[in-house]
Amino acid sequence: MHLPIEMGGAFFVEDFVQPIIYIQKRGFQVFKANKSHTVMKGLAFGIMTAAMLLVSACGSTTTTQAPAKIEQTAAPAAEGKPVTLTNNGIEMTYPTAPERAVTLNQHVTEIMLTLGLADKMVGTAYLDDEILPELKADYDKIPVLSDKYPTKEVLMAANPDFVYAGWKSGFGEKGVGSMQDLEKLGIKSYLQASSSIPGPTIDDVFADITNIGRIFRVEDKANDLINKMKSEMDQTLSKIGKVDEPLKVFVYDNGEDKPFTAANNYMTSLIKTAGGKNIFDDIQKGWAEVSWEQVVSRNPDVIIIVDYGDRTVEQKRNFLLSKKELADIPAIKNQQLMVLPLSAASEGVRAPIALKILAEGLYPDKFK
Repeated sequence: MHLPIEMGGAFFVEDFVQPIIYIQKRGFQVFKANKSHTVMKGLAFGIMTAAMLLVSACGSTTTTQAPAKIEQTAAPAAEGKPVTLTNNGIEMTYPTAPERAVTLNQHVTEIMLTLGLADKMVGTAYLDDEILPELKADYDKIPVLSDKYPTKEVLMAANPDFVYAGWKSGFGEKGVGSMQDLEKLGIKSYLQASSSIPGPTIDDVFADITNIGRIFRVEDKANDLINKMKSEMDQTLSKIGKVDEPLKVFVYDNGEDKPFTAANNYMTSLIKTAGGKNIFDDIQKGWAEVSWEQVVSRNPDVIIIVDYGDRTVEQKRNFLLSKKELADIPAIKNQQLMVLPLSAASEGVRAPIALKILAEGLYPDKFK
């Protein structure tokens, strides 16, 4: 798979797109992502400069889980005062709000754009899906440095003062370098904590939004965004109501000989909030390879297909429906397969969209 993290996406705006769900006698509507603007080229001078810089630096009755109240990670930043945070185990001080930010993954790009920070961005990278329609006009004004992670030279040619990664790999060997290395070059950074800690919940996403609000001195906008997301999620939760017995869910990411599935991660938290139970929520890793025998023994009621473009939704669905070992599990017998776009299931502003997709797929009768 192409996801740039250790694990191993149409969407999604409530008013104009329905969740993709496979129902017998219907089928899927498949979303196809298209690039909205081109990758930057012609950076020769900047690359040479960057290279020199780098060398020199070198089950039972339950009620669906409602989002809990977020606790702010630190006191609000006083105007003109430095902001200090501990992120990814590193204490970092942001003396002033960044002016030239680069985002390395889509879900953090969308957080920045939703907070109205497009004018503070000089580059983006790694688009998993089409950008949210309401953000597209601002997104199209920002250079795309790379389809995946930019090289260090391309990053440096953009002359950033802040780099925001969605996944740990953004600051890894295949990314742009470590946070410490960037700091030596005078570049501040932030790693989305909710995408890199075990068992994250929506509260961890809210904490990241709060931190970005503090770093860019837009705390009010961050609080408004969090309250809006909570309100939209509450609307979905009110329709789900009480669930006597959570439906058992198997998340199919990829794999034929052995399936690769969600375990102790954000998607599992979303499934629980929507009134389901991930059959592999007892595995401590965020993502895990399991056996088909384990899937059969845990007897899922619903299968969620994670869509991110490695194979088409139809290919994954046909594979699951034709696999003899799965023929007798309820999800296959009743053809209860649904699709969750990776972009919706990432730790960002699409949480209300993901929750609605999951809830409508698990309990369609409650949304008629």
